[in-house]
Amino acid sequence: MGIGSMVGAGIFALMGDAGTIAGSAVWISFLIGGIVALLSGYSIGRLGARYPSAGGFVEYLVRGYGPGLFSGAMSVMLYLSALVAISLVARTFGAYALALLPKGAAAVWEPVFAALIVLVFMLINLRGARDMALAEVLIVVLKVGVLAFFAIAGLIFIDPARLAPATYPPAPMIFYALALTFFAYEGFRVITNAAEDMPEPAKTLPRAIIASILIVMALYVATALAVFGNLPLAEVIRARDFALAEAARPVFGHAGFVVVSLAALLATASAINASLYAVTNVTYQLAVYGQLPKRFGQPIGHSREGLVISSAIILLLAVFLDLSQIAAIGAISTLIAHLVVHVGHLRLRRDTGAPLAMIVLAILASFSAIAASTLYLWHKSPALLLGIGALAVIALAMELGLRLLTGRIIRARHLTDKPSGLTK
Repeated sequence: MGIGSMVGAGIFALMGDAGTIAGSAVWISFLIGGIVALLSGYSIGRLGARYPSAGGFVEYLVRGYGPGLFSGAMSVMLYLSALVAISLVARTFGAYALALLPKGAAAVWEPVFAALIVLVFMLINLRGARDMALAEVLIVVLKVGVLAFFAIAGLIFIDPARLAPATYPPAPMIFYALALTFFAYEGFRVITNAAEDMPEPAKTLPRAIIASILIVMALYVATALAVFGNLPLAEVIRARDFALAEAARPVFGHAGFVVVSLAALLATASAINASLYAVTNVTYQLAVYGQLPKRFGQPIGHSREGLVISSAIILLLAVFLDLSQIAAIGAISTLIAHLVVHVGHLRLRRDTGAPLAMIVLAILASFSAIAASTLYLWHKSPALLLGIGALAVIALAMELGLRLLTGRIIRARHLTDKPSGLTK
């Protein structure tokens, strides 16, 4: 699940966007983003080992800050950011599917394909965790195999001159891309939402997080080198929606373009599959805590109604919004959520046994990535910073609105060390 979610959301959806900022040095941004993810993953893994819950981050926020307005608003903000992220991946699926159609195919097919893939995996997830996991294993094995082959072959045929330090942008640009490159790893979070389906979450969850980040980190760096070692930056920017497939042309010709495009379809499909499973567990936990309407937690099929409601929102976002413009909003909002969870971890470290130094490093790494990305947006597109603020305001309004509608102060369930018992 972790590899499936990361690879689909990251290397295919964000390579072109990150490349427009960091240029041929984007591999360094992916390397630094991976280090930030490892530090964050360590902190999250220790929390997940101590508090295994289908809600993942939602559980950690309530544990760290109590069941108040702040933890509720942050949880809703994280949920909204997840919807944006899944919509972005669905639209990327549509872009690669459109690229495989004959030239001159109507652009309307891109949102159509995006909508269809969301509906397909909504139906698979309605059948339960077992069907979701089986589909995920099969797809991940195929796509990682294709990507690894492409990365190795691409590294053999690269033009070193394209990757020479002389071609790099100014050093700050490498750090400005951190929000996007970290966002490419952020999919490891879905592992925490599977805690209740693990036989030994205290042992399995932290290992799964670190192992999946390390595997994906190697894949990202190698792929970034292969892409920018075979294509000029201008070509990557031109084909930003399907940059990886375009990078296969110089080595493998049109056949390589087709194979990598098919791998992209698999990658983005598996990311949607894993993320829908995770977001369903998140909405269930939010409903348990009273931070979303109870309807989100009601059973339907072998899942919850939150799956259907979330899928409908994702479908609308993927079809009607220009997601390339709001990817940065989702990326920085997610980083903020990680930062807040790590700060809350400081209050829980005696329970989790995590060393203070590791939590502080996770906080500093997340804060630095937020600061660098915010500085870039301040100069490049300040309106997007308003978008991040608007997302926070919407989350707060949703939380306040639910409290007013119910006419009571929402109370969380009694916090125990037992998981919340999500129906599998």
